[in-house]
Amino acid sequence: MAILLSCQNLSKTFGARPLFENLSFGLSEGERTGLIGPNGAGKSTLLKILAGREAPDSGAVTARRGLRLGYLPQQDLFEPAPAGWSVREEVVRALQGLGLQDYEIDIRADSGLAAAGLTDPARQVSELSGGWRKRLAILAQAAREPDLLLLDEPTNHLDIEGVLWLERFISDLKFSFLVVTHDRRFLERVTNRVIELNKRYPEGHFSSAGNYSQFLENREAFFDAQAAREDSVRNIVRGEIAWLRKGPRARATKQKARIDRAGELINELSDLEYHNAQGRAADIDFTAGDRQGNRLIYAVKAVKSMGGRKLFGPLDLTLRPGDKLGLVGGNGSGKSTLIKMLAGQLAPDSGTSKQAEGLRVVTFDQHRAQLNLDHTLKRALCGNGEHVHYKGSAIHVRGWASRFLFRQEQLDMPLRQLSGGEQARVLIAGFMLQPADVLFLDEPTNDLDLQSLEVLESSMQEFPGALVLVTHDRYLLERVSLRLLALDGRGNARFFADLPQWENWMAEQAQSAPPATAPAYSDARSGPSAKETREHKNAFRKLEAEIQTAENQAQKARLALEDASIATDAEELARRHKKLDAALRKVETLIASWSELQK
Repeated sequence: MAILLSCQNLSKTFGARPLFENLSFGLSEGERTGLIGPNGAGKSTLLKILAGREAPDSGAVTARRGLRLGYLPQQDLFEPAPAGWSVREEVVRALQGLGLQDYEIDIRADSGLAAAGLTDPARQVSELSGGWRKRLAILAQAAREPDLLLLDEPTNHLDIEGVLWLERFISDLKFSFLVVTHDRRFLERVTNRVIELNKRYPEGHFSSAGNYSQFLENREAFFDAQAAREDSVRNIVRGEIAWLRKGPRARATKQKARIDRAGELINELSDLEYHNAQGRAADIDFTAGDRQGNRLIYAVKAVKSMGGRKLFGPLDLTLRPGDKLGLVGGNGSGKSTLIKMLAGQLAPDSGTSKQAEGLRVVTFDQHRAQLNLDHTLKRALCGNGEHVHYKGSAIHVRGWASRFLFRQEQLDMPLRQLSGGEQARVLIAGFMLQPADVLFLDEPTNDLDLQSLEVLESSMQEFPGALVLVTHDRYLLERVSLRLLALDGRGNARFFADLPQWENWMAEQAQSAPPATAPAYSDARSGPSAKETREHKNAFRKLEAEIQTAENQAQKARLALEDASIATDAEELARRHKKLDAALRKVETLIASWSELQK
């Protein structure tokens, strides 16, 4: 296969921290490559360098002559457009400058919009929700038919149905791509090569042909070989050190070559120990209660509505020890509301929802509501003391922090200065200290890297109590859940044995559904009068536009916070943290209003 793009000895540093060093690999025709790695490994930065949007500190990127390159950043920042700019006009604009005839542009635009589910070409870009803007951004790049498309977290803002669409869409592409994603099921289905950036590897990365399952097998074999090599070299070094320590008479006869070889082995052992140590992931292990009762939570003919719209019901549901229930459905379908009802935070409108007496419930909040961002990491982990008590043992806060991959110098940092992934680990550390009969996990994978996801998955599988999981990570959902409950957003709830059964049912429903009289991505047409429908539609579109504006403002605030030039300015960092927090709260408030208004 011909090489499309290659990098040689790339190095990049963020502030005083090296992201990657001396990175070299190539991307070839026909390859559908997934790029993974721990948080902070530099995946997004690497994509920017490959796309020519950022320069490396050293090294070079070489592209095939005439290479047509596409790039989709994490945040979909469409160029400024006139008021009333439509989705079709956005796609047409993306196709300019390619030397296409007008009729060719029309064909690509119309076929692309249909493939993306954007059935109303006149719909204004400003009215799209985050998920539909993401679809449009992906389409705008794919319609150009580049030789190589670079995509940074394309599943962001997409619900499960949106990710399923993306899988079908990207699988039909005729060109190569490199995609950064934490969605392991997505990697399993669409890639034929996986590259992991990680300092654990001597070359800074590990490349494996095949999908994600094959990557896991090949990586495990590599780690086994590297660990075996470390043990072998350690035994040899032990003997060489003993030899070097012999008396002066023995040293007088030593060969210089053997002394040099001993030095080389010691250096090799040091390198192996360093690289193997980088593979450590957060040690996550939820504490189970000692309850042996049969029914922990049960709901009988429970009905719940929000904003005048029925979310689910009548619903019958029982949770027993060992049950692991996954909740699926589109954004706004009622998954988080159902969790709150089962956790006893909300009452059903009719029917019953009851818990066993003395039930211990732990809830993982996707919005990080339990964290006081003004507290230091040390106080968040263990309060005002020096130790935490876990499974009958007292553990010093330094050891507890290390268990979750925190450095000692971070203990006095306020939580607002930690990354989203680090804040997620703080929450998990707190949950581990709470004995639970039932775990409610609402998007626990947000901001976690793949290593932490794998440990979280194992802990959830081993948890003996009942567990309810909401996540867009279908790989985690499929491996942990013993059954699924799907909410369709129209008041219906249906149980499925597993994720493939639900996906097949969804496909059958889509094939048997009559042609839509309105765009699938617009609000439903309902109401007692045309006037009320029109008013509802206008309010809905206005709210979606406000959400998009708020998301853009939050992204700008995030980028401002990540500016390396202010890394040592504590006052400016605090000011920008405060601005980002305010922007994120505004987004959450608007999304809550959108969920209540959606029909």
